[in-house]
Amino acid sequence: MNPEAIAVEKQPGEIQVLDKGFVRLVDMMGDDSSVVQAARVSYGKGTKTVREDRGLIRYLMRHRHTTPFEMVQTKWHIKCPIFVARQWMRHRACSYNEYSLRYSEARDEFYFPEATRIQFQSKGNRQGSSAEEVPGDFQALFSSSLDEISKLAYYCYSNLNDLGLARELIRVFLPVNLYTEFYWSINLHNLMHFLHLRMDAHAQEEIRAFGLALAGVLKEKVPTTWEAFEDYVLNGKNLSKHEWMLIQKVADLPKLKSMMEAGDETLSKGEWREFLDKLV
Repeated sequence: MNPEAIAVEKQPGEIQVLDKGFVRLVDMMGDDSSVVQAARVSYGKGTKTVREDRGLIRYLMRHRHTTPFEMVQTKWHIKCPIFVARQWMRHRACSYNEYSLRYSEARDEFYFPEATRIQFQSKGNRQGSSAEEVPGDFQALFSSSLDEISKLAYYCYSNLNDLGLARELIRVFLPVNLYTEFYWSINLHNLMHFLHLRMDAHAQEEIRAFGLALAGVLKEKVPTTWEAFEDYVLNGKNLSKHEWMLIQKVADLPKLKSMMEAGDETLSKGEWREFLDKLV
């Protein structure tokens, strides 16, 4: 899956996700240059080149210097199923304001997954799905049951609402596949941390879809930061002490040094020096 496969524009600035959800960037303060400015504190005389700015951003990302990325602030409008929102709101280094079912009436909008999304419980992962093929009659039973319970829940809710019963109480009839909306304010550093977790292959598919949509927008708005994030975080790997010891045992240090001296462009000059220092 990639951002382009998920991010289908529905209205200007609104990216459709799942069957009825969306993400929309409402406001953004700062960009790649804001990260650079924060890292240097002040430009002083003159400016740096784009190449130097890129090198600095990559250095910051590589060495986990996170505060310059906190200088960029984003605000989003999100529409997603309630069960996705509850996963989302486990991330606390940000601000939320959600559509209230105490003050406002629920809308008849429920999430119905496609047949291919209906999967068995994983036997090796207590919170995940299995890749085992599900028979068509099982998928049909799931879909018809979900449709039936959603319609019944909304019917009960609507009738009790028409009778004037308190919305703060009758909302208990509504299942977690009901759509909710919220505004979400988060800085760039914490947003990347969110995406690192929620775009992971082990994350639930529904919230991964939202993560990929957010990523598509971010890639456009802060391309240099996004490139560094992909290289050093999304596609990077953390090794334990003992895993690193194994790498040191099998690494051909003389060959690697000769590659660096020959100008191998797999790594920048600075990255080559850091890599060899680690091995030594």
